[in-house]
Amino acid sequence: MMKLASTGSSLLLVLALLSVFVSGFGKRIPVLSFDEGYNQLFGDDNLVLHRDGKAVHLSLNERTGSGFVSQDLYLHGYFSASIKLPADYTAGVVVAFYMSNGDIFEKNHDEIDFEFLGNIRGKDWRIQTNIYGNGSTSVGREERYNLWFDPADDFHQYSILWTDSQIIFYIDNIPIREFKRTAAMGGDFPSKPMSLYATIWDGSDWATNGGKYRVNYKYAPYVAEFSDLILHGCAVDPIELLSKKCDTTSQSLELSATITPSQRSKMDSFRRKHMTYAYCYDRTRYKVPPMECVINPKEAERLKKFDPVTFGGGRRHHGKRHHRGRASQSEADTI
Repeated sequence: MMKLASTGSSLLLVLALLSVFVSGFGKRIPVLSFDEGYNQLFGDDNLVLHRDGKAVHLSLNERTGSGFVSQDLYLHGYFSASIKLPADYTAGVVVAFYMSNGDIFEKNHDEIDFEFLGNIRGKDWRIQTNIYGNGSTSVGREERYNLWFDPADDFHQYSILWTDSQIIFYIDNIPIREFKRTAAMGGDFPSKPMSLYATIWDGSDWATNGGKYRVNYKYAPYVAEFSDLILHGCAVDPIELLSKKCDTTSQSLELSATITPSQRSKMDSFRRKHMTYAYCYDRTRYKVPPMECVINPKEAERLKKFDPVTFGGGRRHHGKRHHRGRASQSEADTI
C-alpha cells in the first residue's frame, strides 16, 4: 500500500506558499537551472540548454518532439515557468506544461495540465487547462481560453499551485482557474505524488479544429522556449513515496488559503473576456454537470450566447459570425 506523508511540515509548506501567492507573490522563490531540477525526457538534440542552463529550448521536427521532466516527485507545491511559444503556422503543434504520475500509476494516474494548442497562420494560440484524478480520464475537465497577448511574441509566466484542497492556474500571476476539492469527487481530485513535465509534440489528429489542420513540417523546427523554472514543493521519495525534507522556512508566514478580493476580481474579468470553453457548461457532453461543478449563472449565459449548441442545446445559425480581436494592453491592465 502506498504511504503518503501526511502532515505537518508539508501541509504548512503548502499553506504558507498560498499566503505568498495570494499576497501578490511578495517573496521571491528560487529559480533553478536545468541540471538542478530536471532531466531530459526524450528528443535527443531537440532539447538545447541556454544561458548556462537557466533556459531550455524544446523543438519539434519531422524526426521527433522533445521534453524534460523534474528529477523529483512532489506532493503539492508551486510549479512555474516562463514560456515563449513558436510563431507563424503552428497548426497541430502541442506544447504542454503539466504534472503527472502516469509512469507510476498507469491505471489510476493523476494529472494537472496547461496545454497550448497551435493554429493556422493569422489565428491565435489557444490555451487549455485540464485535471484528472485517480484515472478519471472519462470525465474531461477542460477549460479553454484566448489570451490578451501573443504568446509567441515574448515570455509569459504560467504557474500551477496545487494543495490538498484546491488547484489554481495562473498566467502572469493572475489566477485564471480555481478548482476546489469536494467530498462528492472522491478520488477524482489529484492526490498522489507527481512529476513536472514540459513537452512539445505533434498533435495533428486533434489539436487544431479536431484534426482538420495538421503540422506542416515546412515550417519546422517549431521551438518552444522555457526559462525561470520553479519547483517549489514537498519532494517525495520515489521508492517509499514518503516526503523528503520540506522547506520549513516558509512556516513562519501567515497562513492563508484564499484568493484575495483583488485577485478574484482579476480572475472573474479574465474568465468573462477570454474563456471560450468550460466542461461544466457543456450540454452536449454532460446532460447533468459533473458532481464538482458549481454553476455560475453569468458564465453559463455568456457561454450559451457564444455557442448555443454546446452550452445551451440550441441550434446553430450559419450566418455571419463576429470575432473579437486580441485585447489591447490597456485591456490587459484591467484584468
